Amino acid sequence: MKAFLLTFFAMIFCGIVPTFAQATNEPVISTGNTAWMIVASGLVLLMTIPGLALFYGGLVRQKNILNILLMCFVAVAAITIQWIFFGYSITFGSSSGFLKPFIGGFDWAFLKGIGINDVSPYFVSQEHERIPHLLFVIYQGMFAIITPALIIGAFAERMSFSGYLVFILLWATFVYDPVAHWIWSGDGWLYKMGALDFAGGTVVHINAGIASLVAAVMVGKRRHYMNIPNPPHNIPFVAIGTGLLWFGWIGFNAGSGLAADGLAVNAFLVTHVAAAAAALTWTIMDWVLNGKPTIVGIATGAVAGLATITQAAGFVDVRSAFIIGVIASIVCFYMVGFVKVKFGYDDTLDAFGVHGVGGILGCILVGVFASPEIQNYSGLLHGNPHQLWVQFVTASVTMVYSGVVTIVLFKVVDKLVGIRVPDKSESIGLDFALHREVAYTSID
Repeated sequence: MKAFLLTFFAMIFCGIVPTFAQATNEPVISTGNTAWMIVASGLVLLMTIPGLALFYGGLVRQKNILNILLMCFVAVAAITIQWIFFGYSITFGSSSGFLKPFIGGFDWAFLKGIGINDVSPYFVSQEHERIPHLLFVIYQGMFAIITPALIIGAFAERMSFSGYLVFILLWATFVYDPVAHWIWSGDGWLYKMGALDFAGGTVVHINAGIASLVAAVMVGKRRHYMNIPNPPHNIPFVAIGTGLLWFGWIGFNAGSGLAADGLAVNAFLVTHVAAAAAALTWTIMDWVLNGKPTIVGIATGAVAGLATITQAAGFVDVRSAFIIGVIASIVCFYMVGFVKVKFGYDDTLDAFGVHGVGGILGCILVGVFASPEIQNYSGLLHGNPHQLWVQFVTASVTMVYSGVVTIVLFKVVDKLVGIRVPDKSESIGLDFALHREVAYTSID
């Protein structure tokens, strides 16, 4: 020990370890947080392919499954390129003047100026132990990918592939990126107002959900809608897809704290509890009101719970999560089973009824249940009614903006390349009519 101490002090004296005991407040890259966020990014990618692809693909008719799978895959490809070229920059970058609260600039276009060892400028719970900037880019890119992919559920089985591809690129640029900037960028006007959206309840689910309702109405109903049954062609795919979505949602919500810490664990826990509560509630309602519990029912309930808890996952405790899950299931069940039938809009796979309505509920309920025991935010039940008002404004503004711009984009795309497939193509099925492929073949 004596020899060690003499050597140690000699090294200090000679300047060999002059900074050994010096503290620093500069942000550094945490290997633990980085490892977790790499996994979380992969989990969110898993949600789109194959999770959402199988979930939506199993719900449509056999003749349209490949079209659904292709739409999900091309969303991953096209939005990734858009995100790297300029999407990330206009979402999380800064602009100047009056545009600053509403949209970012092009300083990070093509990821210009972002090195492999640069620390992310964004953090949630760990200010000094952050992740690489490039990892933040790819993690947020996975959210940008799945959001327009969710809209597929509204116009499934009747939208042209060229129209879809042009639409999602324009929609990501003019709807998703600005709304994400408002709420998640430090410059955003809703962020500065105090809007709470931990993992995308507004940015992803309200945004995509309202666009889904607009799309369902504007593209028109399927041929013979409500006159002939259109049952799901592969319910096991629906179950597998739901399982992958549930699993991937761990990265979606627990990863949104950008660190491997207690906040991530709480987000994981409340996400799982809300999904479980919603799935069980939907099953019971299915059983009582329709006479039988169903796989499609429990799967839809789980997704409703997941969509609704997303906004609140970093702000509420497990008791609130259970209540949120139950409320989500009851309201979304009513929207899917009664409201859609009453108004007659053809939201094919209930993208609005589950994601849109779930996102709106989540946005409002976080203003009720946000707890200072989780983060330093309070909702109505903890003495802060102002937060509920902020959440109401956030939901309302997003709904109006997404709805209006989606209407404009639909009209533009319809003029450019056409939106609706011909009746003959719809009758044949989009797999063969648009892609010259069939999902299932038999060899005698």
